[in-house]
Amino acid sequence: MKIDILMATYNGEKYLKEQIDSILNQTHKDFRLLISDDCSQDATRQILQEYVEKDNRVVVFLQTKNLGVVLNFEYLMKKVENEYFMFSDQDDIWQKDKIEKSLDQMLKTNSDLVYSDLKVVNQELDVLHKSYWKLKGFEKKVKKYNDFKSLYLNNFVTGCTMLVKSKWMEKILPLPHKSNYILHDYWTALVVSKFGKMTYLAQPLVKYRQHFDNNIGSKKKSDQIKDFGQMRELFIDVKKDHFKTLIQNAEVFQDEKIEVLNKQSYQYYNELKQIKKLSFKHSRLFWKLYKYEKFSYAFQNFLILHMPELASHLFKIKKGFK
Repeated sequence: MKIDILMATYNGEKYLKEQIDSILNQTHKDFRLLISDDCSQDATRQILQEYVEKDNRVVVFLQTKNLGVVLNFEYLMKKVENEYFMFSDQDDIWQKDKIEKSLDQMLKTNSDLVYSDLKVVNQELDVLHKSYWKLKGFEKKVKKYNDFKSLYLNNFVTGCTMLVKSKWMEKILPLPHKSNYILHDYWTALVVSKFGKMTYLAQPLVKYRQHFDNNIGSKKKSDQIKDFGQMRELFIDVKKDHFKTLIQNAEVFQDEKIEVLNKQSYQYYNELKQIKKLSFKHSRLFWKLYKYEKFSYAFQNFLILHMPELASHLFKIKKGFK
């Protein structure tokens, strides 16, 4: 069965060959590797041309103006012609049977989307964490829930592990372009999980490379912030962006209950900015939203959002401030 693999590149010369080789050497051979380069200034385009000349499965598109990661993937998604598609980063390494195992799971379970765990590695491919799910605290959400409701607040489906049925493309596109946090992979998982069936493979099928040039990865932006007020504001702004995006795309989900919850949640995060010391207002809504999250994570967020004065002292202790 033929698959379209979508790779968006930008200044990826350092690790690009390793990733492309890991895809071309898959045990499942029947695919097209569609690559869209977003105006790279390094040797990326020369590398891509080399692969076009030696393997007819590689198809390259060269953008003339910078699109950004979401629009670049949308460009590729519009090029999909086959029954299935996959996303690929430019700097990871795929296990050689990644496609084969994902497709087997898709067919065996009659699923619409299959995803897997990942190994987190450094620049030299030394293993930092054997399980990305364990690192991020995703195991309960994946293994116990694995549905739209558990995806609704936070994503746990990593794009580079996904195999998706192309029949859902009409619902997925267009992608939300203005969000900084709901990207192509999260949006795809949200839409498919709302209307179709997701299954997973608990084994890691990707070496998820972390390095200084990563735009997206296992690093948390909040971990780099030393000021509690800035961190709390980031928490709130991320969720405001999240629910604003869902409100703007309400027609995709066609669910009145979800529309109401989106609006309530957006207003809730707006009001949180006014809390300086302590407030239990809307705490019932908080626990409704965080129902599927790991309790320690939910409780930490409750302190930050509803008890900022106390949380700020705990934050300073954690960061080693005096």
